[in-house]
Amino acid sequence: MKNMNKVKVLVAEDEATIREFIVINLIRAGYEVVEAVDGQDAYEKYLEEEGNISIAVLDVMMPRMDGFELCKKLRGLSSNIGIMMLTAKTQEMDKVSGLLLGADDYVTKPFSPSEFTARVDALARRVSTVMNASANVNDDSIIISGDFRLDCKSHSLTKDGKYIDITQVEFQILEFFFKNQGVALSRTDILNHVWGSDYYGEEKIVDVNIRRVRKKIEEDPSNPKNLLTVWGLGYKWI
Repeated sequence: MKNMNKVKVLVAEDEATIREFIVINLIRAGYEVVEAVDGQDAYEKYLEEEGNISIAVLDVMMPRMDGFELCKKLRGLSSNIGIMMLTAKTQEMDKVSGLLLGADDYVTKPFSPSEFTARVDALARRVSTVMNASANVNDDSIIISGDFRLDCKSHSLTKDGKYIDITQVEFQILEFFFKNQGVALSRTDILNHVWGSDYYGEEKIVDVNIRRVRKKIEEDPSNPKNLLTVWGLGYKWI
């Protein structure tokens, strides 16, 4: 990777061998790395860095504070940080749980160096794209849909004037829908727009993030009125 130098990554993994493997590959790929031996250590180091960390790689099972709790805390501090969860092969629910708590992606152990760095590269590009887009849009770049108001400068969402806390991924999803109101968008469309055409993971990440968005914007997420399912295809915004 040639254009991601100086991006700082927090790696929280209690197993020293795995942590060393991750750190070596990230450094080879041009990243600056902050290591943490458990969840509490990672949280404290994130606070010490004062906003300089762009990406966090979090193992699910860690002492003192597990990856889920850490993910929730980091997401509460920043909507822009890219969060990747490390899950065991048999822990399917861990993937869903992590995404619902605000993670952007997950990697299943064991993983190859090339797959891992490619996933981190993709996450770094998304973080960079969102931040650059936020800096370059006009102050009056507002998209309104019914009671919703999406501000492309501040990456904020309001409904009936009330602020709704959203992550960078949720913002990108909503922006895509707001700009294509009434259009049925396939999971592939959404995946390519938000995660990129080179995304290594599974399409289910789209469905989990739609669930997460619905919980924030719909009065009854199980009976949505705005973000509707198009059976056999994907979703559309009304």
